Amino acid sequence: MRHFRLFLFILLGSLVAIQAQQPKKYNSSQIYDAIQKLNVLGSVLYVAAHPDDENTRLIAYMANEAKARTAYLSLTRGDGGQNLIGPEIRELLGVIRTQELLAARRVDGGEQLFSRANDFGYSKHPNETLEIWNKDEVLADVVWAIRTFKPDVIINRFDHRTPGTTHGHHTTSAMLSHEAFDLSNDPTQYSSQLELTEIWQPKRLFFNTSWWFYGSREKFEKADKSNMLNFDIGVYYPTRGMSNNEVAALASSQHLCQGFGRLSQRGTQEEYIEFLKGEPLDGTNNIFAGIDTSWNRIEGGTAIGNILDTIEANFNFINPAAHLPQLLEAYKLLQNIKDEHWKSVKTKELKTIIEACTGLYLEASASTPNAVPNSEVTLKIEALNRSNATINLVSYNLSTIENGISKDMEMAENKRLNFEENIAIPFDMSYTAPYWLNKQSTLGMYSVKEQNLIGLPETPRAVYVDFNLNIEGTPITITKPVIYRYSKPDKGELYRPFEIVPEVSASISDKVFIFENDQQKEIEITVKAGRDAVEGFVKMAYPNDWTVYPANQKIEIANKGDVQKLIFTVIPPKGQSEGLITPMVNINDEYYTDELVEIDYEHIPYQTVLVPSESKVVRLNIEKRGENIGYIEGAGDVVPESLRQIGYNVTIIKPEQISAENLQNFDAVVVGIRAYNVLDELKFKQKYLLDYVYEGGNLIIQYNTNRRLKTDNISPFHLKLSRDRVTDENATVNILDANHPILNFPNKIGPEDFEGWVQERGLYFPNEWSEEFTPLFSMNDKGESSKEGSLLIAQYGRGNYIYSGLSFFRQFPAGVSGAYRLFINMLSAGKENPTIIKN
Repeated sequence: MRHFRLFLFILLGSLVAIQAQQPKKYNSSQIYDAIQKLNVLGSVLYVAAHPDDENTRLIAYMANEAKARTAYLSLTRGDGGQNLIGPEIRELLGVIRTQELLAARRVDGGEQLFSRANDFGYSKHPNETLEIWNKDEVLADVVWAIRTFKPDVIINRFDHRTPGTTHGHHTTSAMLSHEAFDLSNDPTQYSSQLELTEIWQPKRLFFNTSWWFYGSREKFEKADKSNMLNFDIGVYYPTRGMSNNEVAALASSQHLCQGFGRLSQRGTQEEYIEFLKGEPLDGTNNIFAGIDTSWNRIEGGTAIGNILDTIEANFNFINPAAHLPQLLEAYKLLQNIKDEHWKSVKTKELKTIIEACTGLYLEASASTPNAVPNSEVTLKIEALNRSNATINLVSYNLSTIENGISKDMEMAENKRLNFEENIAIPFDMSYTAPYWLNKQSTLGMYSVKEQNLIGLPETPRAVYVDFNLNIEGTPITITKPVIYRYSKPDKGELYRPFEIVPEVSASISDKVFIFENDQQKEIEITVKAGRDAVEGFVKMAYPNDWTVYPANQKIEIANKGDVQKLIFTVIPPKGQSEGLITPMVNINDEYYTDELVEIDYEHIPYQTVLVPSESKVVRLNIEKRGENIGYIEGAGDVVPESLRQIGYNVTIIKPEQISAENLQNFDAVVVGIRAYNVLDELKFKQKYLLDYVYEGGNLIIQYNTNRRLKTDNISPFHLKLSRDRVTDENATVNILDANHPILNFPNKIGPEDFEGWVQERGLYFPNEWSEEFTPLFSMNDKGESSKEGSLLIAQYGRGNYIYSGLSFFRQFPAGVSGAYRLFINMLSAGKENPTIIKN
C-alpha cells in the first residue's frame, strides 16, 4: 500500500476512505434523508470538463437541500493532468480520477457521468480543443446524457461566451452543453439513440457564475444580478451534523491526486447562477419555478406521494422498520407507473430504503479476489434480517448460471443465513477492465461503440447475485455485486471488487530503455499467474534491427498469484534506432500480451487495469559527463528511473537529508516537478541548495506552479513564475543562443531534438528574470507571443542554476530521444571546462 499525505482533512477523510470500500450502511438519519429525497421528482445536471472542475458546494446543495437528483457530467476523466500521489499518468491517471470523482459523489450525494472525450492536456482555445476532440461524438454524448438523465435544469460550470479566457476544454464543455440543450429534444438529431431512450427538453440552462469570472469581488458586487439566482450554500444539516459547505469541502478533498485536500468552511456563503435560456424565471429565486417536482408530476404518482408524505412527517427514528407496510404499499403502486424513467429511478431508491429499514444484510463474497475464465470460484453468501418483519429468502440467481437456486427459507429476526455456492466462470466472460480502455484510443477520443456504456463511470460488474425476497407478502429482488471481503491485522475488515483476469499477464521492468551505446542490456520480464499450474513459454516481439536472446524461455508457475521473473538480453543496433518490445506468453497455444496493472490507494477501491505490455527501446548516440545525481522528489514522476536508464547513479534525497555535507557528493542535483509546491521542508533547506550551486554545484529545478510556493527564495536571482505555457507539442522551437554550452556539450542540440514530443512543450514558464539568466529557447502556441522562459540558466558563484519549464516528466516515459539528450547536457553543465573543479 502506498503511503501518501491525507492533507488537512485527515480525520473525516480517513473515515470516508475506509467506508468507500464497504457497502453503505444507513442509520436512521440517513434513511430519513433518503425518504425526503425519494419525495422529490426534480433533477439537475451540472456540466464541466474535468475532475475537480465541479462545484461540490452547488452539487451538495442541490442533492441535499433541494433534494433533487443531481449528476455531474465531466466531459473527460482528467487523463492529461499531473499526479501528486504516485507515478500513474495518462490512462491510469484517468482511472484514479474517475474513482476520486465517485468518492466525491458518495460524499456530496450526486451521481457521475462522462463523455468519450480524452483529456489530451491543456488547451488554450475551444477551436484547438475541437480540432482534437471529435465534436460530433462529444456533442452526441452530451445529448445522450441529457436524454437518459432527463434533467429539469442544466448548470454549466463555465461561460460559453468567453472563448480564449480559460482552458479550452472548460469553454468547450459550456458551448456543447448550450448546443445540446435544444438538440436533445430534436428527434432528427442523433436518432440512433432513440432506440434506447427518448427525446428530452430541459426547462432551463444556467451558468454558475462568481466574482472570479468578473475579475474581482468589487466588480461582481457592482454587476447586474437581475438575471441571476442565488443560494445560501452554507445551510446546516442537523441530520448530518455538518453544514453544506463542510460536506462540499470533504467531497472536493477526495481529489487527492490533484492535491485538493482543503480546510472546510462554515457559515453563510452565497452561490450564483445566471439564467441563459429556457422557460423564464419570472422574478422568482426558485430554480424549479413552474416545474412540479412532487409525485403529482407523473400519472398515478399522487397516491405514492401521499404515503411518503405521511412517512416523512411522522418518521420513527427509533424504529424505521415501523414504516415498512407503507413503504411496501408505495413500492407496489410504483410498479404500475407508466413513466418508465421515474419508475426506474424511484424503484431503485425505494428498494434501498426498504433494505435499510429492515436492516437487511445481503452479501456474496468470493473466496478469492479474482478468477480466470473457465474456472470455479466459491461464494460465501450471507443473508440477514435485523427487523421483526416477515421476510423469506425465496431464491437467488447467480449471473453466471441460467437457473436460480431455490431456498424458500424464513429469515428470522437477527438469525444469519449462510450458504456456499461453487460457481463456474464462463470461458467467454470478458476480463474486468475500464470499458473505455478496451479499444485503441486517439489523442482526443476514447473508442466506445456500445451506446449503453457511453457515459457510465465504470464497467458494470459481470458477476452478481439477485436475491429474490418476499417481504411481508411483497416480492422484491435486490442485486448485489460479488465482492471479496477479507481482513488484515493492521487494517481490520477490508473489501475489494471481485474481478476477472487473464490466465497470465506479463510486465516489463521499465517502460523505456535507453541504450547510450551499442552495449547489450539485460531486461527483466515478470510473468504473473492468474490461476494455478501455469505452464508455457515466453518470447519477445522486437524491432527488426535489434536482437533478443534467448528466443524463448519456459515458464512454470505452481500457484495463482505467484510470479516468475525472466531475463532477456537485448542488443541494440550500431546506429540510432527506436521501437517497441513486447513479451508474448504462450499458454496452450494462446498468446497473452497484456500487463495487469494494480492501482492500490486507500481512498478509492482497488483497481485492476489491463494494458498492452510493451516498452520502448531507444538507441541513442549520446555522451554524458558526471556519474552521481541527487534527486529530490516532488509531486511524482519517473525522471530518476529514466536517468538510471542512461547510466547515471541516482540517489533519492529526502528533504530532511538536504545538507551541505550530503550535497557535495553529487555531480548534479535535480529537483522534481512541483517540489516547491508540495514540500514544506524546502523553505528551510533552500539555503543549502543555493550554497551547493555557489560552491560549484549544478542544480536543475523542474517546473512549479506559480501559486502556493513554499518559499519566495526559489532562485538566487529574481525569477517570477507565470502561467505561460506552450501546449502544442509540435510548436516550433527557436534556439536563441546556438553557441551556448548547454546546446553543444556534450551533445549538439538542434531542432530535430524537439521532434516527437508528447502532449506539450512545457508549462508555468517564468516570464520575468534578472540579467544573470540566459534564456535558450523561444516558442509559442499559434496566435500567441513568443515565450522565452522554458529553459533558463544562470551562473551563481562557481556553479550553475538551471530552471526548466519543459515537460521532461512527460517526454521521458515516452522515450523522446531529444529530451534525454538535452537533459544530459543540463546535467553536464560546467563540466566542459576542466579548470572549474567542484570542492
